[in-house]
Amino acid sequence: MTTPAAARKQLRAHALKHPEAWADEPWPGDHVIKVGKKIFVFLGGEGSEVGLGVKLPRSLLFARAQTFVQKMGYGMDKSGWVAARFGKGEKIPLDLLRSWIDESYETVAATALPKRKRAAEPKRKPAAKRR
Repeated sequence: MTTPAAARKQLRAHALKHPEAWADEPWPGDHVIKVGKKIFVFLGGEGSEVGLGVKLPRSLLFARAQTFVQKMGYGMDKSGWVAARFGKGEKIPLDLLRSWIDESYETVAATALPKRKRAAEPKRKPAAKRR
């Protein structure tokens, strides 16, 4: 089973692989990944729990049906954001979360990056087919 620290590290590394992605800590202890000036992944802080916030226009209904998904809060759930939370000892579906990070990036980058940069990005394979 993946430890919370290892899961956070893997998810952070995956998010940072996207073009123009960079890490930020806008509030003490809260880690996010941005594209341009916009957040596309909330990674939360350290500890025994793992949390992930992403924007999912395509997978939203599926995501909301998962037992580990909660409302994002601050009204962000109305814009398609969800929060996945895992307590100590819970299985963390890393492949699913990576695909959600990809979807969130694609959604946020569409408005965060200038058109010339978006056009230069390589087309990504659909998330379901990647391993």
